[in-house]
Amino acid sequence: MSVSTQIQRSAVRALGRLGGHPFLADKRRRAQFGRWLGSGAHRGVEAQQAVGRAFAKRTGSVRPVRPHPTEDHGVFDLTPTDDQAMLRDAAKELATDVLRPAASAADSARRIPPEVASAGAAMGLHLVGVPTTLDGIAESGTAVTAALVLEELAHGDLGLAVALMGTASVATALSLYGTPAQQATYLPHLTAEQPMVAALATQEPQPLFDATTPRTNATREGDELVVTGTKALVARVAEAELFVISVTHEEAARLLIVEANTPGLTIEDEPAMGVRAAATGRLVLTDARVPAANLLGSADDHLDALRRSRVAWSALAVGTVRAVLDQVSGYVTERHAFGEPVAHRQSVAFMVANIAIDLDAMRLATWRAAALLDAGQDAREAVAHARTLTSVHAPRIGSDGVQLLGGHGFVKEFDNERWYRDLRGAGMIEGVVLA
Repeated sequence: MSVSTQIQRSAVRALGRLGGHPFLADKRRRAQFGRWLGSGAHRGVEAQQAVGRAFAKRTGSVRPVRPHPTEDHGVFDLTPTDDQAMLRDAAKELATDVLRPAASAADSARRIPPEVASAGAAMGLHLVGVPTTLDGIAESGTAVTAALVLEELAHGDLGLAVALMGTASVATALSLYGTPAQQATYLPHLTAEQPMVAALATQEPQPLFDATTPRTNATREGDELVVTGTKALVARVAEAELFVISVTHEEAARLLIVEANTPGLTIEDEPAMGVRAAATGRLVLTDARVPAANLLGSADDHLDALRRSRVAWSALAVGTVRAVLDQVSGYVTERHAFGEPVAHRQSVAFMVANIAIDLDAMRLATWRAAALLDAGQDAREAVAHARTLTSVHAPRIGSDGVQLLGGHGFVKEFDNERWYRDLRGAGMIEGVVLA
């Protein structure tokens, strides 16, 4: 069965399975959801547009449109809302039917298959962080919703999840921090049925890199900024038509919108150990001139973007760790040695149990941080907790997954060696995705 056929069947199954969901009792929402799922069937596989798109500058409304903060009901409740449950279930269908079967080949080829990219667009993934008033699907805060979606996608494959959600991350950044003119100029290209590829770039290649103090420098000259620096591990850099990068401007870290056809901007390939399906590369800026009006948000917004990125990476790690747990739980039960399942050995049983315990801790810390971001509260400590749990436990769990499969864990016939490589980066890479 072709991947495009799998996409269409997955969409039909998702719509049928969710047909009785309370969220879809509203005819308008049901019709909208049907369009999200069905649009991929008639579009099929479309070629990516060439890099170098011209962006017509627009003025936009008087005030920027922002997602509304979530309401505080005074109750600690981890139950997803109807909207969140619908999107999570759609992401689960996509991950199971499309991402997981394509993952190994995408990792080897270092590219996202066009069919998978079209499937993500058909599901409306690029709209998750954009308010409905800006042609998105977000009713209120977006971080928890994004965390739920990212976990499901990474359960299919982390590298493909990163590749799919790069455009969504830039759209979310414009929704959260953009001026009316910036939203009017760029968001229509990101919320279209077949959105352009965009990338968030904050990582830099120097040792002891600190994301809060980027070395990429933007110096003002009249109405322009002269930008010099290098951004590393940029997802789908060769395809992207728009970038949101971090720079230091007037001694403060800021975000900056940079179009791919900007003179002085070049790209370099940068193969990485993990997250290979995202086709990472370097973005090199040498005296690149960018309009000063392209500064995105404030210095505080730059910090907020870093925190949201760390929450997003924690959610991705949770999804991949869940995949590891699913794999090893079945394997150690079915695999026999010395006349009994290897799960009967205490050292094996305890290792699997520790993965389950750490998974719950990572997920709860991630959800708490995301909920605080959505509520507009101080999330610094919660984000640090989630990031630390991801940095410490995700690589170890990836290693344990390889160890528990023995020789099978070391070969590409099984997914564990790819999950190990991907989890090594989950607690280290800055930017790329945003919750």
